[in-house]
Amino acid sequence: MVDRVLTDTTAQTTAGTGLPESGGMKTAPCGIVLDMRRPPTDDRRPRFSREKRLPRRLAQLYVGLVLYGVSDAMLVLAGLGLDPWDVFHQGLSRTVGLGIGTWSIIVGAAVLLLWIPLRQRPGFGTLSNVVVIGAVVNLVLAHVSTPHAMGTRVATLIAAVVLNGIATGCYIGAGLGPGPRDGLMTGWAARGHSIRVVRTIIEVTVLIVGFALGGTVGVGTVLYALVIGPLAHIFIPMMRVRLLPTTS
Repeated sequence: MVDRVLTDTTAQTTAGTGLPESGGMKTAPCGIVLDMRRPPTDDRRPRFSREKRLPRRLAQLYVGLVLYGVSDAMLVLAGLGLDPWDVFHQGLSRTVGLGIGTWSIIVGAAVLLLWIPLRQRPGFGTLSNVVVIGAVVNLVLAHVSTPHAMGTRVATLIAAVVLNGIATGCYIGAGLGPGPRDGLMTGWAARGHSIRVVRTIIEVTVLIVGFALGGTVGVGTVLYALVIGPLAHIFIPMMRVRLLPTTS
């Protein structure tokens, strides 16, 4: 996708954080790979022990996951196109039944099982991701009416994409483990494949299958693809919790 900073090197896991990394690159939700290498300037922000920062990290994790679920629901309510994985979830919902959020949980759990042969280890944030985002999506869709005016729908779409970027910064910045879909991508890439190719194959596949099942593809899908990378590139470093390095 345009403006996403990608790498073709093998993805590994950042020591002590659970965040996937590849040559200084880190992976955000939906397979976004960001260049997190800092310029050669002093970072004078204070660093804290992991124990002292755990309450802050947990709070930030769950704020991020809740906001991510709200933003996903807003994309659905706007009705102008979803991101690839939610196109898939919506297609399953329309074809088989159950809510979009429920399918997000089911698919997330199924993808997590694929980590086993890839020898990926989930973090606390990974397990929370599977449940919280889908539950919030179902909750919002059950209590918020779908807007009908086109201006309102467009505004909802734009707000949803921006909120998704902020949520990505909160969630990834907490450093408590990648989402199940991120781990699938980086685990596959770690076997010697291009992370660019792996991400493209996975997202195009779920997009096509989801569209065939009745998921909504539209201008929102394109806007999300173009904007979410730059937004995450801004908010992930901004919200990253500073920790003391682990000692061996």
